[in-house]
Amino acid sequence: MNFQGKRVLITGGSRGIGKACAQAFAERGAKVAINYLHNAEAAKETQATLKGGPHILVQADVSNPALIEGMIVETVKGLGGLDIVVNNAGISQVHPIDKVSYEEWQDTWQLILSVNLVAPANVIYWASQFMRANGGGRIVNVSSRGAFRGEPEMPAYGASKAGLNAMTQSLAQKLATENIYLGVVAPGFVETDMAASKLSGPQGDFIRNQSPLGRVAQPEEVAYAVIFLAAEESRFSTGTIIDVNGASYLRG
Repeated sequence: MNFQGKRVLITGGSRGIGKACAQAFAERGAKVAINYLHNAEAAKETQATLKGGPHILVQADVSNPALIEGMIVETVKGLGGLDIVVNNAGISQVHPIDKVSYEEWQDTWQLILSVNLVAPANVIYWASQFMRANGGGRIVNVSSRGAFRGEPEMPAYGASKAGLNAMTQSLAQKLATENIYLGVVAPGFVETDMAASKLSGPQGDFIRNQSPLGRVAQPEEVAYAVIFLAAEESRFSTGTIIDVNGASYLRG
């Protein structure tokens, strides 16, 4: 798939899945804007690995609604336009209902929904304003198998990803006539910093053996699914959710 000259914004693009996506797009000719929150050093290191260019860094807290329009404007200015958005930034936090206080419960729900669901909604709002005026575009949201199988220790996380799936499909229907196509990639466990502690801990083997392949996904495998949904040739797959979980969870 050729992305020569395409302009791509990736939220949470400095590490893990976001970094792999940035590299995959750059290898195929795209110019990439890497959004990051605090870790400028990691963002610069990722930028240095990207082929072609020019590629830019865009610092913004996507959970702050007041910063989203500026992030889009900065991206458009720095890349000369915007063709593709990958909503990858996300967080998880253990908050079992039988072990946390009511205050912790409320705070966790607010935090996770703000980053995993409301932030992508706001990014899509401002990105789509530009795309509607400039011939269309592609938006890919990174979800999770947790949206389907349930997350008993992290219910806000599972709910946020289920909401992300539903929002994507709703907007895929709404924006198709504007030549804006949306899709979702739903990984299981991925070999990233976010999952490192669990994969190296007592549950590591159990997690890996959830898949008949006996391992978890590599970030590059998730990035390939993102690339597919972002491609011009995939427009009729708008509204699609692609599972990347090594058959660890099969939904009907």
